[in-house]
Amino acid sequence: MNAQTVPSKTHDTPDLFPVQDVWVGAMVPKRWAKRAVTRNAIKRQIYTVSADFSPRLSRSGWVIRLRRDFSRKEFVSASSEALKQAVRSEVQALMQTGAEAA
Repeated sequence: MNAQTVPSKTHDTPDLFPVQDVWVGAMVPKRWAKRAVTRNAIKRQIYTVSADFSPRLSRSGWVIRLRRDFSRKEFVSASSEALKQAVRSEVQALMQTGAEAA
């Protein structure tokens, strides 16, 4: 197999993130939160916490994927304060790590 040269960036090539700002995406797998209302509530918490951390983050794209599941047995309601606090604490720990790395 022959090596191919990669052409240098031209002005016709669009940037992946053309806006020079902090961009945050949230991933909540269905296996960690079965109901859509719970996944959406988790995403809202992610976006709220990330807005607090955005001044400390580098200007780039950030994708947040939580590390644990949020079962209906533990969190009965998607609007429960327990769910909000659990998500916020995990997102704050992740964002703190990201802010230190940036």
